Amino acid sequence: MLSEDWIQHVRPGDRERLGWIRPDGDAFVALDVLGREITGPVEWLEAEEALEERGLHWLSDLWQLDLPDGTRARVRIVEVTPDRVVVQTDDFSSVDVEVTRHVLAFPAPDTLRPFEGDRSTIDVLG
Repeated sequence: MLSEDWIQHVRPGDRERLGWIRPDGDAFVALDVLGREITGPVEWLEAEEALEERGLHWLSDLWQLDLPDGTRARVRIVEVTPDRVVVQTDDFSSVDVEVTRHVLAFPAPDTLRPFEGDRSTIDVLG
C-alpha cells in the first residue's frame, strides 16, 4: 500500500511517474514504481536524479516470480499501480503459448525479481 508520506516524482516532459521520494529523517529515499528503495538516505536532488536515471525501461525486462509451490515462473510486468503489480508468464511473443496472470501486492514482493537464468527456459524454471 502506498504510504501517505511518499511524494510522487514524475519525468519532466511527459509527466510519467518514475517513482516516489519518501522522507527519512533529514534525508530522503528514492523508491521505484514497484515501491522498492533504489537509494539509501540522500539529499532531495540526489533522490530525483536517481529516479530519472533509472527511468522506466527496466520494467520491460524479463522477471522471475517465485510461486507458492516452490517453482519459479519467467514473467513480464504488465501493470503497475500504487494498488497492485500484475505480471504474466512470458508468452515468447507467440499466440500458441498459454499465459497465466498473477496479481501481486504493492510494493512488489521480494518473490518478484529480475530474471536470472537461461533465457530459453519456458515458463517454469527448476
